[in-house]
Amino acid sequence: MKTSVMLPFVPKRPEQALPFAGLVSWSSAARLWQGQGLLTEGHHVYSYLAGAGFRFPVGFGVSLMPFRHPYDAAVQARSLALTTGQPVVAGFGPGALQLQRSVLGREYASQLGACREYLGAVRRLLDGEVLDFSGDHFEVHGQLQPYPSPPVEVGLGVLRKGAAKVAGEVADAAITWLTPAPYLAGTLAPALAEGAARAERPAPRVVAIVPVALAAGDRDPVRLALASNKPHLSLPHYQSMLRAGGLEITGDPALDARELVAHDGFLYGGEEELTEKLLAYRDAGADEVVLNVTGVSAVYGPEVAVRELAAILRHFEKASA
Repeated sequence: MKTSVMLPFVPKRPEQALPFAGLVSWSSAARLWQGQGLLTEGHHVYSYLAGAGFRFPVGFGVSLMPFRHPYDAAVQARSLALTTGQPVVAGFGPGALQLQRSVLGREYASQLGACREYLGAVRRLLDGEVLDFSGDHFEVHGQLQPYPSPPVEVGLGVLRKGAAKVAGEVADAAITWLTPAPYLAGTLAPALAEGAARAERPAPRVVAIVPVALAAGDRDPVRLALASNKPHLSLPHYQSMLRAGGLEITGDPALDARELVAHDGFLYGGEEELTEKLLAYRDAGADEVVLNVTGVSAVYGPEVAVRELAAILRHFEKASA
């Protein structure tokens, strides 16, 4: 299982990402990941880092579909691969219903149908196909200018069975967020396999983005879990996923964050304990685990966050060697 790093904030200036780029370059981390940026856009940040001399595989977990037409999404992903000279994971998700209404003026008539069409179109464009596609949600007519580039994987954000089945049908990578390892093993992995079998293709690899923090005497894990995940805990699709995973989600952020910590949706502990909890994701079927220290960065600052990532990576590398 590969171990990667999540940039734990959206930088106000791209140079703020340099310490994390250095960590990826000089450690065992396989890739640097970003979520959707609404201040500085992730493709621009990665291009800046490449210009500063930091060139490594990168990923998006995830970009939100309402912001980009599938053709533009394919152009941007391949452009980044060409700019950096490195592989890219272009992960996508439909976003919350409120976001869809705000950007598009309406919700997708079918969330899963929109994902299937979007990822299928992006993948086919990246493969060099000439598309003349009119679906229920998107129209795509054209072709990317043929040119060789480093590989681009197309990923889908996966929380529940339905999305996992769609990812099994069309995605190169299934990207999870906040999903406990037992839920990944017992619910998502079988659904991925089912979707892949239906499409007669191999199952996509699994990327688990996992919130983590090292334990210390003066730290409150519930506070860190809230700092990392409070917006997600308020969204119905995350609440539904966590309930399906056996957590008692009430809608009270403090109580729900406590449940996250208790059920290892948020991983907290010493270096050895964290390593054991991360290896549980490998046993659950994850091919890549992404260390997300957003809570640590929000509470203690980016300098502490980058040191924490370095410590977790060092210990994990030794323990899993």
